Amino acid sequence: MLNRRILRVKAFQNLYAYEQCRASNFNLAKDQIREAFQPDLNSMEVQDKVLLKQEAAKAIELFSNNLNTDKLSTKEPVSDRVIKEVKHAINSYHNANKKDFDFLIKNMVTSAERLPQLYLVAIQILLAFGDHVRNEGEKKKKFTQEKITITQGDLNLAENKILEKIRNSAEFKSASIRLMADIDDLELEIKEWFRDYVKPLESYQSYIRIPNPSLEDDFEIADDILKKVIFKSEAILNVFSEKDMNWTENKSIVRSLASKVLKNVKDNFEVEEEVLPEIALNWEEDKEFFQNIFNLTVQNDDDNKELIANRTQNWDIERIAQTDKIILSMAITEMKNFPSIPVKVSINEYIDISKTYSTPKSKQFVNGLLDVLSKELTDSGQIRKSGRGLLDNK
Repeated sequence: MLNRRILRVKAFQNLYAYEQCRASNFNLAKDQIREAFQPDLNSMEVQDKVLLKQEAAKAIELFSNNLNTDKLSTKEPVSDRVIKEVKHAINSYHNANKKDFDFLIKNMVTSAERLPQLYLVAIQILLAFGDHVRNEGEKKKKFTQEKITITQGDLNLAENKILEKIRNSAEFKSASIRLMADIDDLELEIKEWFRDYVKPLESYQSYIRIPNPSLEDDFEIADDILKKVIFKSEAILNVFSEKDMNWTENKSIVRSLASKVLKNVKDNFEVEEEVLPEIALNWEEDKEFFQNIFNLTVQNDDDNKELIANRTQNWDIERIAQTDKIILSMAITEMKNFPSIPVKVSINEYIDISKTYSTPKSKQFVNGLLDVLSKELTDSGQIRKSGRGLLDNK
């Protein structure tokens, strides 16, 4: 249904969200400890504020140092109350993380499954603009006393060869019905959007002055309307945000998928079908990969961070960009746990993600570190490839 690069990006976005949740849960747990050691204003007993503050500090230190251990390890004796509050805070922290984890992985899959519907809706809006031009042309011919009141160029969008092939595609029709990508309730809005956004577009005005548009002309105006109108106009974007609570994160992916549909039609115009390049992949297999890369990255995060820290001894691990740490952890997880994916494929995929989602210097940093780590992990037997995974791994 979706290619692996998009799934990696979605997993990365949700891993970043999970890291933010964990940081928030960590601070909330510390606040919980501080609150537990506040003076009891309803008590008749004398409150030792200095002692309470000291115990709160000890509890926070103990909590911070024992997040992932079954037994509390202390450098000096602490009161039973401190032990009790630390255990309570650790329990609250892990419960909150589990709740966030379960929500994110469920939302991650749901969000990915919605992406094809969203880009199909974008294409449907584009087709609707062409239909609107055709309908307006027919009305003018019918209700005017003159035989011809519009030029042939005015109907260019209605006869756009790129849009026509999509409109007649059985694959497109089937996918739109299956994924409920309909815009039947937007008839009035389509007219308004065309009038307010498409018609004033400079490229559109140039397009309707062309007597016989070429396939390239048809492609360029369709792509221009898609990028400059459908994915730029606030009124249209509101339609997508109402359909998708993750629209802010998904917008760039949906725009890319919709553009690929147009390009795929242009590049394969003489080939029957070949309209929707992203629909035919095996979703069940891809969904398993999607969930596993998220799960295993979370599970192996401590080990991965230790590997990264050992190879960046001149760097404070906490000073490395959070996005880089997540990207590196995902890449290490993929190289170690997915034997059918070649190492070079994994490295290249995460370098590309770093170029879009991390700092300007991340590409070189991620590339250099993954190159070193991949060799070390292969030599130590922690990376073992089979089948397709053996390709290009020399």
